Amino acid sequence: MKPFRSTTFFRDGISSRPPAPGTVPRGFLRADQEFFTGKKSGTQVGVGTGEPTTTPLSAVASGAAAATGAAAFPDDVEVFPLTITEEIVKRGKERYEIFCSACHGFTGYGDGMIVRRGFRRAASFHSDALRQAPVGHYFDAITNGWGAMPAYASQIPVQDRWAIVAYIRALQLSQQNASTQTNTQQPAASQAAPPAAGGHNQ
Repeated sequence: MKPFRSTTFFRDGISSRPPAPGTVPRGFLRADQEFFTGKKSGTQVGVGTGEPTTTPLSAVASGAAAATGAAAFPDDVEVFPLTITEEIVKRGKERYEIFCSACHGFTGYGDGMIVRRGFRRAASFHSDALRQAPVGHYFDAITNGWGAMPAYASQIPVQDRWAIVAYIRALQLSQQNASTQTNTQQPAASQAAPPAAGGHNQ
């Protein structure tokens, strides 16, 4: 058969046949489930979608108190499935500023330019809930979307998604350290140096 030429051999008249169900192109076998989905090995994955079938956060919360930290996302990996290097964090910073900063802001407080112009406020990565969330949750949110955030799987390759997550962790650490240093370095009012003559501090 010549490419795209019709045929009377098959009932649908198409000569190029679709691949058999479950066919995986060479080089696209996603054997490492934790790397490609952000979910722990053994988590059931939706057939034909490549997306994990997980319980939504609203269902995890039972009773009056919602689960927090890793307990809120029991299927998500808590450890990066790849070695994080300086190059990966730098790549994550670049990708974050392209895809994420418009909503989440350059420092991750959810005050990006789109939010300032009236769009729904994005989540702050410095909230206690997201500081405690496992890395797999961030990967899943980038892959499949979360709330008003769309899925970025078609735009951001898997390696870059993990790089972004690594940079988010770096942002969280930097802001945590900044707030700690601010609290420890500010002198108490009673210990502050008195102003010099003339009423001006030197």
